[in-house]
Amino acid sequence: MGKTAMKIINPRTGKADYEITPIKDDALKSLTQKMRDAQYNWAARKVEERGAILEKLALSIEKHGGDIAAALTLDTGRRKISVIEVDGTAKLLRRWAANAPEIIAAAKGRENPTSVPNISTKTALRPYALIGVISPWNFPLTLALIDAVPALMAGCAVIIKPSEITPRFIAPLLTAIEDVPELRDILCVVEGDGQSGAAMIKYVDYIAFTGSVATGQKVGMAAAEAFIPASLELGGKDPMIILASADPKKAASIALRASIVNSGQACQSIERVYVAKEIIAPFMDALIAQAEAVELNYPDINKGHIGPFIFGKQGDIVQAQLDDAVKKGAEIYCGGTVETLGGGKYLRPTIIGNISSQMDIVAEETFGPVIPVRAFDNIDEAVMMANHSKYGLSGAVIAGSLDEAEAVGRRLNVGGVSLNDGSLTSMIWEAEKSSFGLSGIGASRMGDSGILRFFRRQAIILQGGEAAPIAAFAENGT
Repeated sequence: MGKTAMKIINPRTGKADYEITPIKDDALKSLTQKMRDAQYNWAARKVEERGAILEKLALSIEKHGGDIAAALTLDTGRRKISVIEVDGTAKLLRRWAANAPEIIAAAKGRENPTSVPNISTKTALRPYALIGVISPWNFPLTLALIDAVPALMAGCAVIIKPSEITPRFIAPLLTAIEDVPELRDILCVVEGDGQSGAAMIKYVDYIAFTGSVATGQKVGMAAAEAFIPASLELGGKDPMIILASADPKKAASIALRASIVNSGQACQSIERVYVAKEIIAPFMDALIAQAEAVELNYPDINKGHIGPFIFGKQGDIVQAQLDDAVKKGAEIYCGGTVETLGGGKYLRPTIIGNISSQMDIVAEETFGPVIPVRAFDNIDEAVMMANHSKYGLSGAVIAGSLDEAEAVGRRLNVGGVSLNDGSLTSMIWEAEKSSFGLSGIGASRMGDSGILRFFRRQAIILQGGEAAPIAAFAENGT
């Protein structure tokens, strides 16, 4: 049975102005088989050769960068971050092209002796043939390629199914890929919906998923049923702890930026702020003043700081959380109401106090420009509140010195901690990190693990002497 076209909503107008036709199962099956056939020759290339080809893709993306950024702007309703995504993608390609050879060589290591005389071992790295990537709508290009690029460098073929919420960038990206003939058969980006992503799992050897906890759990169960590994990067409820030694005005500036960039639609956004009671008053004064100075980038997309909700229904979720918090006694100091402007849904930076863990705004991921703030009496209380969460993606600590911040940061149950800053995990790729709790599972996409997870290890065991004959195992009465 064929799939009908899906209408795609423009986040700034609220109108359907684009459509896609999700890939059919039989087409998906045929495509993935062709990709498997092509992967053999791709994996046979030297890693340096693959890197040179990805450098060609970086140049092609820069060549078509204007078209890709324009499509991303329509997809997401924001312009500057769309340009940043394109620039960052070219850097992503060049970074892996430059670093992969050394990482792979180190992982192979040298021939090693064993406890058995004359027998030594080597390690061979065998790439998974076909990697499936299911990516979300908040950073459509970046998160489509953040897993795909290292997988390609490992020698895998990669099929990507971006979110059906933001599919406009697919066409210009495919144009850029077409300019690199060596990639045409081993890097494919398909239009599809949730069913398409679910169907893809049975045709790949490894699935890399970025998205919500609810969908991630379904992907994880489907991967287990297919008996394939999965990397799941899911939601967060990132805490920030601000110690009494911190400069309250500077801390407010960091908290604001780390909470509302991309309208708060980032998994590493700060979504809970705990402030030492000694500086809570000047901190709140500075935070509210800075938040009220932030401008929506409406009606002119070229002005202002934050754009609309990319997915309109997310605005409804955030408003429901705010309403729940107010009913339970929270106080909103600024913002607080999702506005419909020109058909798009916007929320001004929202500062909320008098919060408790019984509120959805504290317990559940918000994914909007909302900053819940609570004072603490001592560091133990701050750490306890920060760790009181089912999530554990990342967090932040701000203090008068890095040593003081680090001492507290090491106590947080999160995969990455920014010290005297916030949301640095979105910018720094060199450090491996694990996701705690419901924030994810599987090998880190950061650091050396970002590429090594796409290899299976094969032990090569060498007999340098005489192999034992059957007589060595004969019964001799003793």
